[in-house]
Amino acid sequence: MIDRLTSEEKAQLPDSDFGLPELHEYPMPDAAHVRAAEAYFRYCPEQLRPRLARAILAKAGQYGVDVESPTILSYAKG
Repeated sequence: MIDRLTSEEKAQLPDSDFGLPELHEYPMPDAAHVRAAEAYFRYCPEQLRPRLARAILAKAGQYGVDVESPTILSYAKG
């Protein structure tokens, strides 16, 4: 089970740890949260999906997470 971030923990994360930093959505401070962002990708607004997909792939590379979702891979290509 994925540990949930408290609102205080989320507030202390740098913008670079969010898939959508301007909204403080999709926090990815570790591998478990990268996987969670991948799982919740379908809830992202359509117009923001390419940016979120690229952020997920960048963080996945940083934490050694294999992203296999064809949807995320497709959006990341642009």
